[in-house]
Amino acid sequence: MIGAIAGDIIGSVYEHFSIKTTEFELFHQGSRFTDDTVLTIAIADAIMNKKNYAEVLKEYGHRYPNAGYGGNFFQWVFSDSTEAYYSFGNGSAMRVSPVGFAFNDLDTVMQEAERTASVTHNHPEGIKGAQAVAMAIYLARHGYRKRNIKKDITERFGYNLERSLEQIRPNYQFDVSCQGSVPEAIIAFLESEDYEDAVRKAVSLGGDSDTIACITGGIAQAYFGEVPYTIEKKAREMLTPELLQVVDSFYEFAGL
Repeated sequence: MIGAIAGDIIGSVYEHFSIKTTEFELFHQGSRFTDDTVLTIAIADAIMNKKNYAEVLKEYGHRYPNAGYGGNFFQWVFSDSTEAYYSFGNGSAMRVSPVGFAFNDLDTVMQEAERTASVTHNHPEGIKGAQAVAMAIYLARHGYRKRNIKKDITERFGYNLERSLEQIRPNYQFDVSCQGSVPEAIIAFLESEDYEDAVRKAVSLGGDSDTIACITGGIAQAYFGEVPYTIEKKAREMLTPELLQVVDSFYEFAGL
């Protein structure tokens, strides 16, 4: 899970200042955790403690109201309603990584990914994006090779993973939909050589860089087995003690 969090922090300063290169400073003076991190940790908390996903997302939204939530999610958090709002935004995909790490059979991963998404993002594309990311993490941590992950994700979800980053990068723009960012995040992982390379390639696409790097970072951690010490250390230093405690508890819970 720290792989997703570090990706979010690294991508945070480039979200509205797109870069189209892998050569950039990983941690910047303005680097910070965003809603991607807060809600990823919220899902981990809910899984560990068997809490209602909607209630926990609202709880964390109230605790961290300035994390940079999308407009619809922000309104949902501070409303009295728990009714989903049929979103296909990538918010469902960026917070789902704990599902892929916590559960040890694919059917359960698919079911829980849908549950985490559908409390807000109950549009088919919102659910699909969350399931695709959770499945990629599950397959990666169970030893599947990239070609098999690519094949299984393509067959199950119909994403076009045949494009290269060189083809995508020049014209890629800010896109917060699952269908316009999840495949790109997966491709960044598929072309990577290690965790750092994966996150650099995700950010280099431009657009919603913190979320794309968060998604890519979670998959890359599962596949490569670890996040480099210096990156993990820096990411951990940027979390509040409360958030860090949940991360550490989840690692113990999931045996990571």
